[in-house]
Amino acid sequence: MSERVGGAVKRAVRRPGGPAVVAVLLSLTALPPDRLSAQTSTARPPDRPTAQTPQDSQPARQAPADTSHVVGPVGALWRSLLVPGWGQAVTGRNVTGALFGIWEGTTMYMTLKAQQEANYFKESNSPNLHAKRQEVQDWLVLWGFNHLFSGAEAFVAAHLRDFPKDLRVQAVPGGVGVSFPLPHP
Repeated sequence: MSERVGGAVKRAVRRPGGPAVVAVLLSLTALPPDRLSAQTSTARPPDRPTAQTPQDSQPARQAPADTSHVVGPVGALWRSLLVPGWGQAVTGRNVTGALFGIWEGTTMYMTLKAQQEANYFKESNSPNLHAKRQEVQDWLVLWGFNHLFSGAEAFVAAHLRDFPKDLRVQAVPGGVGVSFPLPHP
């Protein structure tokens, strides 16, 4: 066998199971079945560099498919009403979506915890049962408010998605000035 790549073939012949034999076996398993019979046991560079390959033989490059999916304001609203933070996440506002999701989990946990405590107070005939039921109602209101506010925020944010990002507010004599660039027609 002739040496082609840094003597790896000669070492593999001297040491059965050496790294070159493993590399050849791995290259055989990576080939399609129709090319397995034509593959030899030695590694061989291509006949010519790929930069010199004629244009006709190279596959045509295709532009990657457009994977962006723009969710409208109503879609973002319904997503966030269903799962707070989902509408924000699909519009590219992951941190805001995560905050709504964290607050959703917190209110859910605290509602269930307060309800369990209220059940315990009821079984033990505690005089604090009324206060614990009030706490359950408070957490339920916060839980519902999180759903509504998340949906409204996703709806407004989806509407303002195309709003110019370089809006500047500054103090001017006699009040406050707002400036932003207008798109050219």
